[in-house]
Amino acid sequence: MESISIDSTVTMMEEDEHPHQFSSTSKLHNIGPATTSVHDLLECPVCTNSMYPPIHQCHNGHTLCSTCKTRVHNRCPTCRQELGDIRCLALEKIAESLELPCRYISLGCPEIFPYYSKLKHEAVCNFRPYNCPYAGSDCSVVGDIPYLVGHLRDDHRVDMHSGCTFNHRYVKSNPMEVENATWMLTVFHCFGQYFCLHFEAFQLGTAPVYMAFLRFMGDEREARNYSYSLEVGGNGRKLTFEGSPRSIRDSHKKVRDSHDGLIIYRNMALFFSGGDRKELKLRVTGRIWKEQQNPEGGVCMPNLCS
Repeated sequence: MESISIDSTVTMMEEDEHPHQFSSTSKLHNIGPATTSVHDLLECPVCTNSMYPPIHQCHNGHTLCSTCKTRVHNRCPTCRQELGDIRCLALEKIAESLELPCRYISLGCPEIFPYYSKLKHEAVCNFRPYNCPYAGSDCSVVGDIPYLVGHLRDDHRVDMHSGCTFNHRYVKSNPMEVENATWMLTVFHCFGQYFCLHFEAFQLGTAPVYMAFLRFMGDEREARNYSYSLEVGGNGRKLTFEGSPRSIRDSHKKVRDSHDGLIIYRNMALFFSGGDRKELKLRVTGRIWKEQQNPEGGVCMPNLCS
């Protein structure tokens, strides 16, 4: 993929800073000694995850989860005896009587659940870690928002800006090559939150297109408090898009494939670029604003940057 030159202009603004309260690597805490002891018994010695029925045991009473039973080729990882098909019914009964905190208690979740309801909650817990939003590689890093911001800056070398308006110029010398090419991710910090601006090229059916869209570094419910607009144009024409940013809970691919953003077909992009249509030159401008509730009428009013 050819290199792309970027010129960006960002309007600065004063922001309210919100201290980050939780570490992305904290361990579970504040569990009573007795519950902790039983919880340890329910921890698989191979994967260290909590065990759910069927819980298997060897002839010597060592236990492990059903997933790891196949991994160890039916041999007990503790005593190396053959496991067979013995269920530890006593431990399964004990598990039914337990109430345990969410595994994300250290990230702020205050909920306590019956043992068998815990997994269902944790799959959708609002405090669960986020996946890295970088789209240029299959990055497996997870963490809370402060951790991911540092990861994007230090490991992916993403451009970081403060402000709620942006003015980016994207240049590519060979606009014919667009197949599945992820181009650019820029992170903006405004209203005390972080937003990811994506701009890329890919095939939409048989047509090459360019797409820009914004994702919110936070939960879906918080994302609905913000709106953004994007605009691209040239030669007396322009395209605009306005909407709410999607949360990074939705994967980059999911947002892109839903076409939830500003889409520019290549012929139109080259028309915007002017000249001999052999070089792509697009200027994408936009802004982010926060929707504020009007206390009198209950209507959302935009909080715009000056």
